Amino acid sequence: MRDVVGRLESWWEGGESVALATVVGTWKSAPRQPGASMLVGAQGEAVGSVSGGCVEGAVYELGEQVIATGTPVLQRYGVSDDEAMGVGLTCGGILDVYVERVSRADFPELGEVAADIAQGRPVAVATVVAHPDPAHLGRRLVVRPEGGVTTGSLGSGRADDAVTDDARGMLAQGRTATLEYGPDGERRGEGMRVFVASYAPRPRMLVFGAIDFAAAVARMGAFLGYRVTVCDARPVFATASRFPEADEVVVSWPHRYVQEQVAAGALDERTVACVLTHDPKFDVPLLEVLLGEGAPDLAYVGAMGSRRTHEDRLARLREAGVTDEQLARLRSPIGLDLGARTPEETAVSIASEIIALRWGGRGEPLRETEGEIHRHTASDLRI
Repeated sequence: MRDVVGRLESWWEGGESVALATVVGTWKSAPRQPGASMLVGAQGEAVGSVSGGCVEGAVYELGEQVIATGTPVLQRYGVSDDEAMGVGLTCGGILDVYVERVSRADFPELGEVAADIAQGRPVAVATVVAHPDPAHLGRRLVVRPEGGVTTGSLGSGRADDAVTDDARGMLAQGRTATLEYGPDGERRGEGMRVFVASYAPRPRMLVFGAIDFAAAVARMGAFLGYRVTVCDARPVFATASRFPEADEVVVSWPHRYVQEQVAAGALDERTVACVLTHDPKFDVPLLEVLLGEGAPDLAYVGAMGSRRTHEDRLARLREAGVTDEQLARLRSPIGLDLGARTPEETAVSIASEIIALRWGGRGEPLRETEGEIHRHTASDLRI
């Protein structure tokens, strides 16, 4: 819903009824991940996508039906020889799409949820998408971190407690998935499927070194959905005007800034760090903090420089006490071998490595590989 929440909220505030179609499960080479959404407006507008074009026509028609009846529908879209060019997925994947009507009466908590998302406050929405008793379909629970307000109900205290506990764990990890319980929330049961959409704050990208390559990496990071911070100790270079796509520009010694962020608990396993300074007085102390004893558990740490710079950097880090096991986490020279020359091309190379590391890709031409195109991590699988 995050990708369409602005338009959805505007219709909701205007008192209109809208159909919200959400991908709640995927198998094989499905084109979109759980959480991808599409809106069908009361006047016939369509916003967003659940499959990149494969089944949008069928989902649109289903959305019109749901607006009229108010009855939510869980629909599976797959592929077979006779439907591949119809409403099926020509990619060979399978999607479960849940379509529900959204209005002030159907989803009274939407305004608060939209405000949480806009302000970067973590919130999860748990919705019953399948149940032996049709009366339970569409029941919703809005879950916030420990100490926050939880609103709504799935129909029983037992179910609310179980899903709240699980949703808070998923929210802490930024995970979105469908969970299965017994009809009354029994953990080892089956029959009730609950889709938990986690809206955690955007993952962070830290870019160190206020150079032209950093500007291109910041643009790419913003495009990929990261909250981008550019950090450099030189105030003449570290200015907001030079990095308009960055969410913040910090004037500080990089290693001190990271130490402050670690102490504040502001970095997590989704954070990526791109060290572009390629100057020992900046990058060695910084990489010692990012990789050495007590280093934060980040998704990616990459450092720019030639192979000669890389070897010199490794020697300096070893002298500083960084072990070979810790150095193995460093992606240096940074990026994939794309033959990049310009700052923009280099930014694509760095982004490609980050994406490949996240999803387990190898960076090879797809025509030279076999098997599924869209990889899945454990956090994307239905549990």
